[in-house]
Amino acid sequence: MRLYHGSNMIVDKPNLRFSRKELDFGIGFYTTTNYEQAAMFSEKIAARSNGDKIVNIYEFDGDILPKFNVLEFLEADMEWLDFVSANRNSSQPPGDYDIIIGPVANDDVFRTLLLYFADELNAEDTLSRLKIKKLFNQYVFKNDTVLKHLIFVKGEFL
Repeated sequence: MRLYHGSNMIVDKPNLRFSRKELDFGIGFYTTTNYEQAAMFSEKIAARSNGDKIVNIYEFDGDILPKFNVLEFLEADMEWLDFVSANRNSSQPPGDYDIIIGPVANDDVFRTLLLYFADELNAEDTLSRLKIKKLFNQYVFKNDTVLKHLIFVKGEFL
């Protein structure tokens, strides 16, 4: 499968050194199957850093997923909301996963999550608002063992 990572630089050797723990799925190397999502992310990073807009392209053999400890969220449900909330609030959720797959809490989605975090929306209202949003996916590589299976193809300057 083809995966994309938006950045302000070529990332031919992905690593976890630059990752932050307050992201949707905690520390990890974040990719998506959606080129446009990666391009939007690269634009945000480039704007903050006055750098280049680059989409890094990788190949990953999805057939090897059963060899790893994978957590997959098929939709933005209560389990996903609890997991993202725990990570965004720096309280580590349980589990020692190699790869986590699930919806992205992009800027639009994150505005809804902020209302939830501030107790202005309950979980049910938050999830119903998220159902009407277009949620892209993300594949997050959580350790160096699984990152070795992510094969760099090229970086495209936007």
